[in-house]
Amino acid sequence: MRFFLTLALAFGALTTMATADDHECALNFKAKTIDGKTVDLEDYEGKVVLVVNTASQCGLTRQYAGLEKLYAEHKDDGLVILGFPCNQFGRQEPGSDADIKKFCTSNYKVTFPMFSKIDVNGDDAAPIYKYLTSKDVQPAGKGNVSWNFEKFLIDREGNLVNRFPPRTKPEDSELVSQIKTQLKSK
Repeated sequence: MRFFLTLALAFGALTTMATADDHECALNFKAKTIDGKTVDLEDYEGKVVLVVNTASQCGLTRQYAGLEKLYAEHKDDGLVILGFPCNQFGRQEPGSDADIKKFCTSNYKVTFPMFSKIDVNGDDAAPIYKYLTSKDVQPAGKGNVSWNFEKFLIDREGNLVNRFPPRTKPEDSELVSQIKTQLKSK
């Protein structure tokens, strides 16, 4: 009986360890694109990934232009920006996915990958955001997303390395420096 108890406890520990490690990679999630296709975010492993929650009717919406410029300048070096529209902050993203896509492409010529509208905080938060907000990385630390256009930087191996507050512009020297540092490591 003792053998079976020991075996059961050992199996339980292995199961728990496997579960705990399931999402140790920040990209170990699936998400729906703005066009409705399910994508495995692990497909972006090997790239430097900037995850941003976006909104079309926000005072920070013009950051789309800076994000697109940053993407255009560094995508050939391995940068990808993933935009996740969210309507949780002042209801500043009220439209459908089709409306959001039209707005982004018409007004800001966005070519980086955009995803279906999600929640980034609370019980209904998308799993990737539950993961990202649970990690204590600088300069913003852990906890709920504070507003639209918060930025999470993920290295080529899928590790969350930085988190920047919403008012950090895409051209901010510290953000660009951190992106370039990650792009150099292959």
